[in-house]
Amino acid sequence: MAALTKGLEGREMTEVGLLLDAGAVAFTDGPRSVANARVLRRAMTYARDSGALICCHVEDPDLASGGAMNEGEYASRLGLPGRPSTAETLMLERDVRLARLTGARYHANVVTCSESLEVLARAKKGAPNITCGTSIAHLTLNENDVGEYRTFFKLAPPLRHEDDRIALVQALADGLIDVVCSAHDPQDVETKRRPFAEAEDGAIGLETMLAAGLRLVHSGDVPLHRLLAAMSTKPAELLGLPGGALKVGAPADLIVFDPDAPWVLDATKLRSKSKNTPFDQARFQGRVLRTVVAGRTVYAYG
Repeated sequence: MAALTKGLEGREMTEVGLLLDAGAVAFTDGPRSVANARVLRRAMTYARDSGALICCHVEDPDLASGGAMNEGEYASRLGLPGRPSTAETLMLERDVRLARLTGARYHANVVTCSESLEVLARAKKGAPNITCGTSIAHLTLNENDVGEYRTFFKLAPPLRHEDDRIALVQALADGLIDVVCSAHDPQDVETKRRPFAEAEDGAIGLETMLAAGLRLVHSGDVPLHRLLAAMSTKPAELLGLPGGALKVGAPADLIVFDPDAPWVLDATKLRSKSKNTPFDQARFQGRVLRTVVAGRTVYAYG
């Protein structure tokens, strides 16, 4: 993905056409929202004419500023500043209205609360150009997992209330949520082992995404085919990439996994150089046995 605005500053759009020619498959400012509606509308208009996908972080930067976790009773008990879900819903409402106005292909990167799902349910009626995703952490964890100021659970957007998590799971099962992402965000130990409010946001998620997602399958909340489609087929389709399918002529990028194999995560054995996983010592059911890239085995369990 290429930058949506120059310097990710939200003030001036980038050269969409030139970046597409250079190989960009989508445009985003990553973890930053485009606060200026005029800039976003202009970018959407240019992207529409070229068929490019616009991916946005949906959170009002001013309303969310200074927040350390989900705003609510639990944050108050811990004495931590809250990050309201309204910051997400307001930005999402604006974005989807601009997407309908311009007709641009728009994707909300990570939605986390039930109010946002209500906005999307209305916006997506008759608007195939609007899609959304959520992270595996927001599908399987909630604000209570923060516990006694556990910084590996400090994410942006923050983990929400259990009612929000349940609503996200149902939206995934129903097809309202199109994509499940890892939200993989490595952080050095020095940026995480700080007082909760001062620690950096983010957790790693690549190596645990499938196993964590299979929790939803084993609980009967999400069919296996729906989970796999949201993790592979739909993202490939949105980005115009040839992966995400098993068929003759498709790229031989695939995994073999045992959906029932039990195991316990040992963070020290993760391949990532960063170990900031919220799933350390978590019990999983479902293990990847082999990973194949371009027809070559790059990982084999054991």
